[in-house]
Amino acid sequence: MAPGHGGGRTRLPRVAAMSKRRDRHGRGLRGPLALPNQLGVPSARPPRPATRVAFFDDAVDAAVDRVARQCPDALTGTSIGVEDVPGFDPSWAQGRVPLASAVGATGTQGPRVVLYRRPLEHRAASRRGLRILVYRTVVEQLSALTGRSVDEIDPDGLGDEDDD
Repeated sequence: MAPGHGGGRTRLPRVAAMSKRRDRHGRGLRGPLALPNQLGVPSARPPRPATRVAFFDDAVDAAVDRVARQCPDALTGTSIGVEDVPGFDPSWAQGRVPLASAVGATGTQGPRVVLYRRPLEHRAASRRGLRILVYRTVVEQLSALTGRSVDEIDPDGLGDEDDD
């Protein structure tokens, strides 16, 4: 036992105060990783991935562009729209929620295809899979709407490849 200490333990001096930017409970560091530089230029932030909505809109645009290149007549007069979710139908209780709907021309409106973002996102396993699923859905809905075969609208055969 050291003289002047009660009990048998000796305390070690604290080496340094804990950093305010430590990794608390495994949740990552606090604060910016780079200190502000002396030239007044803010530190660069890494690019953020596109939001789900922006990515989905890009996937729809890419699908429509691809169909327009392969079979432009299939899109003539047809509008393509996006909604988050379809309206509720009690018949879906046993089955699946639709991914899209094709609505024929009425007296005042031309034919249109409506894609439902949330069900499509839910079915896709990855962003690449979402692009493929959106393209396939657009082709199938246009086929149902125009009466053309899927092979006529997509001569490459609903390929799994993105051609961005």
